[in-house]
Amino acid sequence: MIGAVSSRYAAALADVALEQKSADRVKNDLAAFTEAYASSADLRNSLESPSVGREAKLQVVQKIAARMDLAPAVRNFLCVLVDNRRTEMLREIQQAFHVELNARLGIAEADVTSSRELSAEERKRLTASLEKRTGKKIEARFHEDESLVGGAIVRVGSTVYDGSVREQLTRLREQLEAE
Repeated sequence: MIGAVSSRYAAALADVALEQKSADRVKNDLAAFTEAYASSADLRNSLESPSVGREAKLQVVQKIAARMDLAPAVRNFLCVLVDNRRTEMLREIQQAFHVELNARLGIAEADVTSSRELSAEERKRLTASLEKRTGKKIEARFHEDESLVGGAIVRVGSTVYDGSVREQLTRLREQLEAE
């Protein structure tokens, strides 16, 4: 669940990223730092601990930002989080930023589950079809589920397109039972 505070920080970062025309870099850099933060107990402890002073925390952020070659907007944003003691919200803010940026750019995320791995051409055609249907650019994640006999199930936001053979057979059975 994304809270109001996280959403405000995410919206502010989205404003800066779009204004500087660096949305992709900011998204990738924030995700990279968030991953490093989540995987390093030492980093989390140094940025969240009340016993570590503000200046020391800012130095840690500056050093890591330089080492990771983070966009200036991300580095500055992380410093704002340190100043406002919000580093523990980083994961939630990063998720809210991803959602906010996609909404502003007209991008929808799709989860595609198929019975087998789709070829590059099939993925491309399916993505194009979804873009035409939704009127948005689609960022698709593909999964496999061998329990599907064939076809695919696609979830875009709260909409589910079930084109699996299992669903088609269920509909056919319901039609036959109704006759």
